[in-house]
Amino acid sequence: MHDFTAAILSASYLGIFAIVFAETGLLLGFFLPGDSLLIAAGLVAASGDLHLGGVMAAVIAGAILGNTAGYYIGQRFGPAVFRNERAKFFKPEYVQQAEGYFNQYGKLAVVVARFVPIVRTFVPTLAGVSRMPIAVFTLYNVIGAVLWGVGVPALAYYLGRLIPNLDRYILLIVGVVLVVSIIPIAIKVLQARRQKTA
Repeated sequence: MHDFTAAILSASYLGIFAIVFAETGLLLGFFLPGDSLLIAAGLVAASGDLHLGGVMAAVIAGAILGNTAGYYIGQRFGPAVFRNERAKFFKPEYVQQAEGYFNQYGKLAVVVARFVPIVRTFVPTLAGVSRMPIAVFTLYNVIGAVLWGVGVPALAYYLGRLIPNLDRYILLIVGVVLVVSIIPIAIKVLQARRQKTA
């Protein structure tokens, strides 16, 4: 636990920005600690070692710029990947499905995906592949980034101020958050498999 807190402190605001940017903007960043980082940073801020406003600013900036990078990666490279016959996992019909999904749920998806691990890494890229209008994407990108970047660290901060020594249980708290976040994904996957089987 001490090592985790020390890592947050050593990373400071620039490190928080970089991790959030990579997790939300680069496809290989899905394994990075998004929610756990925000919770830990909020608790560290509650202890006075970081400023809550600085944490929020770093998260929001990293989230907005990261999602924007992911969008342009999808827009620039997505169509070429989907047209490649050797890319067996990326079929042209997936693009059509993505476009249909974003036409119907795109705005909500960009906001809600912020709170779902792994999903938040891929949604901006899919938005770019499906050619979601950049103005619309940017608006909901900013809304989602502010809600996530303010809400999660602030909740951790105020719980840390309310409950003494709560920072000792960061790993447990993070574990609970991850499980709760993954449950909706697991339910959707099971429902899709049942429908496919039926």
